[in-house]
This record gives sequence, structure tokens and C-alpha cells, in this order.
Amino acid sequence: MLELRGLCKSFGGLQATRDVTFTIKPGDRKAIIGPNGAGKTTLFNLITGIYPADLRTSPAVRAGRDQTGRGHRRTALGMARTFQITSLFPN
Repeated sequence: MLELRGLCKSFGGLQATRDVTFTIKPGDRKAIIGPNGAGKTTLFNLITGIYPADLRTSPAVRAGRDQTGRGHRRTALGMARTFQITSLFPN
């Protein structure tokens, strides 16, 4: 379903993710845990295409298809990102 191979992201001198590699198969349930600043949000932003991975990184693969650089076109393949919003309506 989803496979990450060596996913890396740096912001200047700060390496937010380093060599993240894992596979999620259909029916699997996984949890991403860690302290503040561990790179959890960066990882989700990489998986969903909000951030591009570093060039030396191997691709994120979903259902056998390379998703690197696909950005928002990933939605058509069933991959999306939502954000925590505390107020949906102005009033």
C-alpha cells in the first residue's frame, strides 16, 4: 500500500528526517510517535507531497507507483492530508 525508502529532508543545517524506511501493507495499522521536534509532521508532509524530499532520497511508493514529485495529484490515488482546524465556521 505504501512504501518509503530512505526518505530524508533537511532544512538548512537541520535534518528533520533521516533515512525513513518502512512498508505499510493493506490492513496494517502503524503509529508515528516521538517528542516535539522529532520530525513527525515533516514525515507526513513528505508522504503527502507538501514538502519535496531531498534529491538523494529514494521515492515514496504507493500501490507500486512512484509518488515522488506528484504533489497534489496523489489525491486521485487516494492519498490526502487534512489539517487540524479548531473552527470550521467563522461564527
